[in-house]
Amino acid sequence: MFEKLAAVEQRLLEIERLLQSSDLYEDPKRAAELLREQKELTPVVEAFRAWKGARDDLETARELAHDSDPEMRAMGAAEAEDAKNRMDRLEEDIKILLLPRDRDDDKNVIVEIRGGVGGEEAALFAAVLFRMYSMYAERRRFSIEVMNATETELGGYKEISFLVEGKGAWSRFKFESGAHRVQRVPETESGGRIHTSAVTVAVLPEAEEVEIDINPADLQIDTYRSGGAGGQHVNKTESAIRITHIPTGVVVECQDERSQHKNRERAMKILRSRLYEAQREAQDAERAGERRAQVGSGDRSERIRTYNYPQGRVTDHRIGLTLHRLEQVVNGDLDEIIDALTAADQAERLRGSQGQ
Repeated sequence: MFEKLAAVEQRLLEIERLLQSSDLYEDPKRAAELLREQKELTPVVEAFRAWKGARDDLETARELAHDSDPEMRAMGAAEAEDAKNRMDRLEEDIKILLLPRDRDDDKNVIVEIRGGVGGEEAALFAAVLFRMYSMYAERRRFSIEVMNATETELGGYKEISFLVEGKGAWSRFKFESGAHRVQRVPETESGGRIHTSAVTVAVLPEAEEVEIDINPADLQIDTYRSGGAGGQHVNKTESAIRITHIPTGVVVECQDERSQHKNRERAMKILRSRLYEAQREAQDAERAGERRAQVGSGDRSERIRTYNYPQGRVTDHRIGLTLHRLEQVVNGDLDEIIDALTAADQAERLRGSQGQ
Protein backbone atom coordinates (compact mmCIF):
# COMPACT_ATOMS: atom_id res chain seq x y z
CA MET A 1 0.00 0.00 0.00
CA PHE A 2 2.76 2.45 0.92
CA GLU A 3 4.55 1.90 -2.40
CA LYS A 4 1.29 2.81 -4.12
CA LEU A 5 0.95 5.92 -1.92
CA ALA A 6 4.48 7.06 -2.79
CA ALA A 7 3.60 6.70 -6.49
CA VAL A 8 0.37 8.69 -5.95
CA GLU A 9 2.38 11.44 -4.22
CA GLN A 10 4.81 11.60 -7.13
CA ARG A 11 1.91 11.79 -9.59
CA LEU A 12 0.39 14.71 -7.67
CA LEU A 13 3.73 16.57 -7.75
CA GLU A 14 3.90 15.95 -11.51
CA ILE A 15 0.34 17.28 -11.97
CA GLU A 16 1.16 20.41 -9.95
CA ARG A 17 4.20 20.98 -12.17
CA LEU A 18 2.13 20.50 -15.36
CA LEU A 19 -0.55 22.90 -14.12
CA GLN A 20 2.06 25.64 -13.79
CA SER A 21 2.93 25.35 -17.48
CA SER A 22 1.68 28.32 -19.51
CA ASP A 23 1.22 26.08 -22.57
CA LEU A 24 -1.35 23.90 -20.81
CA TYR A 25 -4.18 26.41 -20.99
CA GLU A 26 -4.10 26.29 -24.77
CA ASP A 27 -5.65 22.85 -24.23
CA PRO A 28 -8.64 23.48 -21.87
CA LYS A 29 -9.78 19.84 -21.98
CA ARG A 30 -6.38 18.58 -20.80
CA ALA A 31 -6.28 21.28 -18.10
CA ALA A 32 -9.72 20.22 -16.84
CA GLU A 33 -8.64 16.55 -16.71
CA LEU A 34 -5.52 17.43 -14.69
CA LEU A 35 -7.51 19.63 -12.29
CA ARG A 36 -10.01 16.80 -11.76
CA GLU A 37 -7.18 14.32 -11.11
CA GLN A 38 -5.50 16.78 -8.74
CA LYS A 39 -8.75 17.11 -6.77
CA GLU A 40 -9.08 13.30 -6.48
CA LEU A 41 -5.45 12.69 -5.43
CA THR A 42 -5.01 15.58 -2.98
CA PRO A 43 -6.96 14.04 -0.02
CA VAL A 44 -5.00 10.76 -0.39
CA VAL A 45 -1.64 12.53 -0.48
CA GLU A 46 -2.55 14.82 2.45
CA ALA A 47 -3.47 11.76 4.55
CA PHE A 48 -0.24 10.00 3.50
CA ARG A 49 1.85 13.02 4.45
CA ALA A 50 0.08 13.22 7.80
CA TRP A 51 0.84 9.51 8.31
CA LYS A 52 4.53 10.10 7.52
CA GLY A 53 4.55 13.00 9.99
CA ALA A 54 3.06 10.74 12.69
CA ARG A 55 5.67 8.07 11.85
CA ASP A 56 8.48 10.64 12.31
CA ASP A 57 6.92 11.74 15.62
CA LEU A 58 6.88 8.09 16.72
CA GLU A 59 10.59 7.68 15.99
CA THR A 60 11.42 10.86 17.94
CA ALA A 61 9.24 9.80 20.87
CA ARG A 62 10.85 6.34 20.99
CA GLU A 63 14.28 7.92 21.23
CA LEU A 64 12.98 10.10 24.07
CA ALA A 65 11.59 7.02 25.81
CA HIS A 66 15.18 5.76 26.24
CA ASP A 67 16.37 8.96 27.96
CA SER A 68 18.10 8.63 31.33
CA ASP A 69 15.64 11.09 32.93
CA PRO A 70 12.49 9.24 34.17
CA GLU A 71 10.22 12.22 33.38
CA MET A 72 11.54 12.42 29.82
CA ARG A 73 11.04 8.65 29.43
CA ALA A 74 7.43 8.96 30.61
CA MET A 75 6.81 11.86 28.25
CA GLY A 76 8.38 9.91 25.37
CA ALA A 77 6.20 6.87 26.08
CA ALA A 78 3.04 9.03 26.10
CA GLU A 79 4.02 10.78 22.86
CA ALA A 80 4.87 7.44 21.24
CA GLU A 81 1.41 6.07 22.10
CA ASP A 82 -0.27 9.20 20.71
CA ALA A 83 1.77 9.03 17.48
CA LYS A 84 0.99 5.30 17.06
CA ASN A 85 -2.75 5.96 17.52
CA ARG A 86 -2.62 8.72 14.91
CA MET A 87 -0.81 6.41 12.49
CA ASP A 88 -3.45 3.69 12.96
CA ARG A 89 -6.34 6.16 12.41
CA LEU A 90 -4.69 7.65 9.33
CA GLU A 91 -4.00 4.18 7.92
CA GLU A 92 -7.72 3.34 8.12
CA ASP A 93 -8.59 6.69 6.49
CA ILE A 94 -6.11 6.02 3.69
CA LYS A 95 -7.56 2.55 3.03
CA ILE A 96 -11.00 4.11 2.57
CA LEU A 97 -9.59 6.89 0.34
CA LEU A 98 -7.91 4.25 -1.84
CA LEU A 99 -11.15 2.32 -2.42
CA PRO A 100 -12.35 2.66 -6.02
CA ARG A 101 -14.84 5.51 -6.26
CA ASP A 102 -18.35 4.78 -7.48
CA ARG A 103 -18.13 6.10 -11.01
CA ASP A 104 -21.57 7.71 -10.68
CA ASP A 105 -21.18 9.38 -7.26
CA ASP A 106 -21.18 12.94 -8.60
CA LYS A 107 -24.16 12.43 -10.93
CA ASN A 108 -27.69 13.75 -10.71
CA VAL A 109 -30.34 11.12 -9.94
CA ILE A 110 -33.84 10.24 -11.01
CA VAL A 111 -36.00 8.99 -8.13
CA GLU A 112 -39.17 7.01 -8.82
CA ILE A 113 -41.67 6.43 -5.99
CA ARG A 114 -44.66 4.10 -6.40
CA GLY A 115 -47.44 3.24 -4.00
CA GLY A 116 -47.47 -0.51 -3.37
CA VAL A 117 -49.51 -2.67 -0.98
CA GLY A 118 -52.05 -0.56 0.92
CA GLY A 119 -54.02 1.31 -1.74
CA GLU A 120 -54.77 4.94 -0.84
CA GLU A 121 -52.70 4.75 2.35
CA ALA A 122 -49.66 3.66 0.31
CA ALA A 123 -50.27 6.54 -2.10
CA LEU A 124 -50.42 8.99 0.83
CA PHE A 125 -47.14 7.62 2.19
CA ALA A 126 -45.58 7.98 -1.28
CA ALA A 127 -46.36 11.70 -0.89
CA VAL A 128 -44.67 11.68 2.54
CA LEU A 129 -41.53 10.14 1.01
CA PHE A 130 -41.53 12.66 -1.84
CA ARG A 131 -41.74 15.49 0.70
CA MET A 132 -38.97 13.87 2.80
CA TYR A 133 -36.62 13.61 -0.18
CA SER A 134 -37.49 17.14 -1.33
CA MET A 135 -36.63 18.55 2.11
CA TYR A 136 -33.44 16.49 2.26
CA ALA A 137 -32.41 17.75 -1.19
CA GLU A 138 -32.99 21.32 -0.01
CA ARG A 139 -30.74 20.71 3.03
CA ARG A 140 -27.99 19.46 0.68
CA ARG A 141 -28.53 22.42 -1.69
CA PHE A 142 -29.72 20.11 -4.48
CA SER A 143 -32.60 21.13 -6.74
CA ILE A 144 -35.71 19.05 -7.49
CA GLU A 145 -37.69 18.87 -10.73
CA VAL A 146 -40.84 16.73 -10.90
CA MET A 147 -40.83 14.80 -14.17
CA ASN A 148 -44.04 12.80 -13.93
CA ALA A 149 -46.73 12.35 -11.28
CA THR A 150 -50.05 10.55 -10.97
CA GLU A 151 -51.99 12.01 -8.02
CA THR A 152 -54.90 10.51 -6.12
CA GLU A 153 -58.01 12.37 -4.96
CA LEU A 154 -56.72 12.53 -1.36
CA GLY A 155 -53.40 14.12 -2.34
CA GLY A 156 -51.28 10.98 -2.51
CA TYR A 157 -49.26 9.64 -5.44
CA LYS A 158 -49.81 6.40 -7.28
CA GLU A 159 -46.39 7.21 -8.66
CA ILE A 160 -44.05 10.18 -8.95
CA SER A 161 -40.70 10.57 -10.72
CA PHE A 162 -38.37 13.49 -10.08
CA LEU A 163 -34.87 14.62 -10.94
CA VAL A 164 -32.43 15.60 -8.16
CA GLU A 165 -29.71 17.87 -9.52
CA GLY A 166 -26.49 18.64 -7.67
CA LYS A 167 -22.92 17.43 -7.38
CA GLY A 168 -22.89 14.21 -5.37
CA ALA A 169 -26.64 13.56 -5.58
CA TRP A 170 -26.11 9.87 -6.44
CA SER A 171 -23.71 9.41 -3.50
CA ARG A 172 -26.44 10.62 -1.08
CA PHE A 173 -29.49 8.90 -2.66
CA LYS A 174 -28.12 5.62 -4.05
CA PHE A 175 -29.00 3.48 -1.01
CA GLU A 176 -32.70 4.50 -1.02
CA SER A 177 -33.80 1.92 -3.63
CA GLY A 178 -36.12 -0.75 -2.26
CA ALA A 179 -39.39 -1.22 -0.40
CA HIS A 180 -40.20 1.31 2.35
CA ARG A 181 -42.80 0.05 4.82
CA VAL A 182 -45.02 2.30 6.94
CA GLN A 183 -46.97 1.30 10.05
CA ARG A 184 -49.56 3.86 11.20
CA VAL A 185 -53.24 4.58 11.66
CA PRO A 186 -54.41 5.74 8.21
CA GLU A 187 -56.26 9.04 7.82
CA THR A 188 -58.96 6.99 6.07
CA GLU A 189 -59.34 4.60 9.06
CA SER A 190 -62.08 5.46 11.55
CA GLY A 191 -61.43 2.52 13.89
CA GLY A 192 -57.95 3.61 14.90
CA ARG A 193 -56.29 0.36 13.79
CA ILE A 194 -52.65 0.36 12.71
CA HIS A 195 -52.18 -0.59 9.07
CA THR A 196 -49.03 -1.66 7.27
CA SER A 197 -48.47 -0.32 3.76
CA ALA A 198 -45.52 -0.34 1.38
CA VAL A 199 -44.03 2.06 -1.15
CA THR A 200 -41.27 1.17 -3.62
CA VAL A 201 -38.43 3.54 -4.46
CA ALA A 202 -36.02 3.26 -7.38
CA VAL A 203 -33.00 5.56 -7.65
CA LEU A 204 -31.26 5.83 -11.02
CA PRO A 205 -28.10 7.77 -11.90
CA GLU A 206 -28.94 10.26 -14.64
CA ALA A 207 -27.43 9.00 -17.90
CA GLU A 208 -25.93 11.26 -20.53
CA GLU A 209 -26.79 10.74 -24.19
CA VAL A 210 -23.19 9.74 -24.91
CA GLU A 211 -23.41 6.94 -22.29
CA ILE A 212 -26.55 5.31 -23.66
CA ASP A 213 -27.07 5.24 -27.40
CA ILE A 214 -30.73 4.58 -28.19
CA ASN A 215 -31.72 3.59 -31.72
CA PRO A 216 -34.91 5.52 -32.68
CA ALA A 217 -36.08 2.40 -34.54
CA ASP A 218 -36.22 0.59 -31.15
CA LEU A 219 -38.82 3.03 -29.80
CA GLN A 220 -42.61 2.91 -29.93
CA ILE A 221 -43.96 6.36 -29.06
CA ASP A 222 -47.64 6.88 -28.21
CA THR A 223 -49.43 10.11 -27.31
CA TYR A 224 -52.57 10.47 -25.18
CA ARG A 225 -54.46 13.04 -23.14
CA SER A 226 -53.12 13.84 -19.68
CA GLY A 227 -55.41 12.69 -16.88
CA GLY A 228 -55.69 14.08 -13.35
CA ALA A 229 -57.01 12.66 -10.08
CA GLY A 230 -60.31 10.87 -10.59
CA GLY A 231 -59.78 10.70 -14.33
CA GLN A 232 -60.41 14.38 -15.08
CA HIS A 233 -58.62 15.65 -18.18
CA VAL A 234 -55.94 18.21 -17.41
CA ASN A 235 -56.02 19.43 -21.02
CA LYS A 236 -57.69 18.59 -24.28
CA THR A 237 -54.57 18.00 -26.38
CA GLU A 238 -52.66 14.74 -26.62
CA SER A 239 -49.57 16.08 -24.87
CA ALA A 240 -48.83 13.04 -22.66
CA ILE A 241 -46.16 10.67 -23.96
CA ARG A 242 -45.63 6.93 -23.54
CA ILE A 243 -42.34 5.53 -24.84
CA THR A 244 -41.73 1.77 -25.09
CA HIS A 245 -38.18 0.52 -25.61
CA ILE A 246 -38.99 -2.55 -27.71
CA PRO A 247 -35.79 -4.62 -27.09
CA THR A 248 -36.12 -4.45 -23.29
CA GLY A 249 -39.85 -3.82 -22.83
CA VAL A 250 -39.12 -0.77 -20.62
CA VAL A 251 -42.10 1.64 -20.66
CA VAL A 252 -41.87 5.30 -19.58
CA GLU A 253 -44.75 7.78 -19.35
CA CYS A 254 -44.69 11.55 -18.87
CA GLN A 255 -47.74 13.81 -18.68
CA ASP A 256 -46.83 16.65 -16.29
CA GLU A 257 -46.08 19.25 -18.96
CA ARG A 258 -48.63 20.71 -21.39
CA SER A 259 -45.94 20.56 -24.06
CA GLN A 260 -45.66 17.23 -25.86
CA HIS A 261 -42.03 18.10 -26.69
CA LYS A 262 -41.14 18.63 -23.01
CA ASN A 263 -42.88 15.42 -21.96
CA ARG A 264 -40.99 13.53 -24.65
CA GLU A 265 -37.69 15.09 -23.48
CA ARG A 266 -38.36 14.05 -19.87
CA ALA A 267 -39.48 10.54 -20.86
CA MET A 268 -36.28 10.04 -22.87
CA LYS A 269 -34.22 11.20 -19.88
CA ILE A 270 -35.92 8.62 -17.63
CA LEU A 271 -35.60 5.90 -20.27
CA ARG A 272 -31.86 6.55 -20.72
CA SER A 273 -31.37 6.37 -16.95
CA ARG A 274 -33.32 3.10 -16.62
CA LEU A 275 -31.31 1.50 -19.43
CA TYR A 276 -28.07 2.83 -17.94
CA GLU A 277 -28.95 1.38 -14.52
CA ALA A 278 -29.74 -2.02 -16.11
CA GLN A 279 -26.37 -1.93 -17.87
CA ARG A 280 -24.66 -0.89 -14.63
CA GLU A 281 -26.31 -3.73 -12.68
CA ALA A 282 -25.21 -6.27 -15.30
CA GLN A 283 -21.61 -5.02 -15.08
CA ASP A 284 -21.70 -5.01 -11.27
CA ALA A 285 -23.06 -8.57 -11.24
CA GLU A 286 -19.94 -9.63 -13.13
CA ARG A 287 -17.81 -7.88 -10.48
CA ALA A 288 -19.94 -9.30 -7.66
CA GLY A 289 -17.77 -7.98 -4.84
CA GLU A 290 -18.18 -4.38 -5.97
CA ARG A 291 -21.98 -4.29 -5.87
CA ARG A 292 -23.51 -2.72 -2.78
CA ALA A 293 -24.93 -6.07 -1.63
CA GLN A 294 -24.03 -5.43 2.00
CA VAL A 295 -26.58 -2.63 2.26
CA GLY A 296 -29.05 -3.91 -0.28
CA SER A 297 -28.96 -4.80 -3.92
CA GLY A 298 -31.20 -1.92 -4.93
CA ASP A 299 -33.95 -4.42 -5.80
CA ARG A 300 -37.31 -2.67 -5.42
CA SER A 301 -38.87 -5.75 -3.82
CA GLU A 302 -36.34 -5.83 -0.98
CA ARG A 303 -37.70 -4.35 2.25
CA ILE A 304 -35.10 -1.85 3.38
CA ARG A 305 -36.76 0.42 5.95
CA THR A 306 -39.76 0.63 8.28
CA TYR A 307 -41.37 3.87 9.48
CA ASN A 308 -43.36 3.06 12.64
CA TYR A 309 -45.52 6.06 13.60
CA PRO A 310 -47.02 4.75 16.92
CA GLN A 311 -43.49 4.13 18.27
CA GLY A 312 -41.95 7.17 16.55
CA ARG A 313 -39.13 5.07 15.14
CA VAL A 314 -37.38 4.40 11.85
CA THR A 315 -35.50 1.11 11.30
CA ASP A 316 -33.13 0.44 8.42
CA HIS A 317 -33.13 -3.36 8.15
CA ARG A 318 -29.95 -3.63 6.09
CA ILE A 319 -27.67 -2.39 8.86
CA GLY A 320 -29.94 -2.88 11.89
CA LEU A 321 -30.08 0.84 12.63
CA THR A 322 -33.07 2.13 14.64
CA LEU A 323 -33.65 5.83 15.33
CA HIS A 324 -36.41 7.04 17.67
CA ARG A 325 -36.92 10.34 15.88
CA LEU A 326 -39.27 9.56 13.02
CA GLU A 327 -40.62 13.13 12.77
CA GLN A 328 -37.19 14.59 12.07
CA VAL A 329 -36.43 11.87 9.50
CA VAL A 330 -39.64 12.39 7.49
CA ASN A 331 -38.88 16.12 7.62
CA GLY A 332 -35.70 15.50 5.65
CA ASP A 333 -33.12 14.81 8.38
CA LEU A 334 -31.63 11.77 6.63
CA ASP A 335 -27.89 12.33 7.05
CA GLU A 336 -27.44 10.01 10.04
CA ILE A 337 -29.04 7.10 8.16
CA ILE A 338 -27.21 7.81 4.89
CA ASP A 339 -23.85 8.28 6.64
CA ALA A 340 -24.32 4.93 8.43
CA LEU A 341 -25.18 3.20 5.13
CA THR A 342 -22.13 4.77 3.46
CA ALA A 343 -19.88 3.62 6.33
CA ALA A 344 -21.31 0.08 6.10
CA ASP A 345 -20.67 0.08 2.35
CA GLN A 346 -17.06 1.20 2.87
CA ALA A 347 -16.47 -1.40 5.59
CA GLU A 348 -17.80 -4.19 3.39
CA ARG A 349 -15.69 -3.08 0.42
CA LEU A 350 -12.63 -2.89 2.67
CA ARG A 351 -13.24 -6.48 3.78
CA GLY A 352 -13.62 -7.47 0.15
CA SER A 353 -10.40 -5.76 -0.92
CA GLN A 354 -8.44 -7.33 1.96
CA GLY A 355 -9.78 -10.77 1.11
CA GLN A 356 -8.55 -10.58 -2.48
